[in-house]
Amino acid sequence: MHLNNMSWLLSPVGALREHRSLTFELAKRDVLGRYRGASFGLLWSLISPFLLLCVYTFAFGTVMGGRWPQIGDGHAHYSIILFAGMIVHGFLAECINRAPQLIVGNPNFVKRVIFPLEILPWPMVFSALFHVFMNLIVFMALRWFMDGAFSWTIIMFPLVMFPLVVLALGVSWFLASAGVYMRDVGQVTGVLTMALLFLSSAMMPIASVPASYRWVFIANPLTFIIDQARNVMLWGQMPDWAGLGIYLLVALVVAYLGRAWFVATRKGFADVL
Repeated sequence: MHLNNMSWLLSPVGALREHRSLTFELAKRDVLGRYRGASFGLLWSLISPFLLLCVYTFAFGTVMGGRWPQIGDGHAHYSIILFAGMIVHGFLAECINRAPQLIVGNPNFVKRVIFPLEILPWPMVFSALFHVFMNLIVFMALRWFMDGAFSWTIIMFPLVMFPLVVLALGVSWFLASAGVYMRDVGQVTGVLTMALLFLSSAMMPIASVPASYRWVFIANPLTFIIDQARNVMLWGQMPDWAGLGIYLLVALVVAYLGRAWFVATRKGFADVL
């Protein structure tokens, strides 16, 4: 009975634990395959976020004259503050946009009875985390160049991201299954991730949002993580541990439900595909 309880408690990471080598090999293949044939190869993982940052900075910082209130003794350029939010959003957006195709895009895996389909979200998440790491390198280099500053509290960034990683896994299991039975899900996720960007503190501080609409931004799962990420990346402040703990508990519930839904519906994957 005790072993059964432990098995249930560890179920979201059970497949990863049993198939570590396969998971990391798929993640490696995913990262390298994305840039295969490109002249700059993996350098595009550094170039792409920099170019995107330039576009958003010009649009919101220059054309629209965006400004951001500085917190505490910290000082940061508008584009750097924007970039911190984009790193967090980019991770969740990549997971949400790709999840509906995890099963549909790998029909050969479905036909192999012994292949553990439940591990497919893990390589995707690890691939997204690789891009977060590369973006973090760009962030630190730009901050030093533009602001001449560095916050030691940035070492807390992985702890801030951890609850979002758990949430992304749960959502990915849901969307991977839903993408098999409802192909329109893949068309909706692009709009959803764009809404998550513009209705969060990634693009504007909560204080600048009219009070009547502020609840929409607060309810956005990205807002809290983005604010905590900026605290440790820019303002030299410690994260809100209590808030992160509550967020993690909710994320764990989503992860357990997402995996349970995936396991319950996977029996029909082969028939639909």
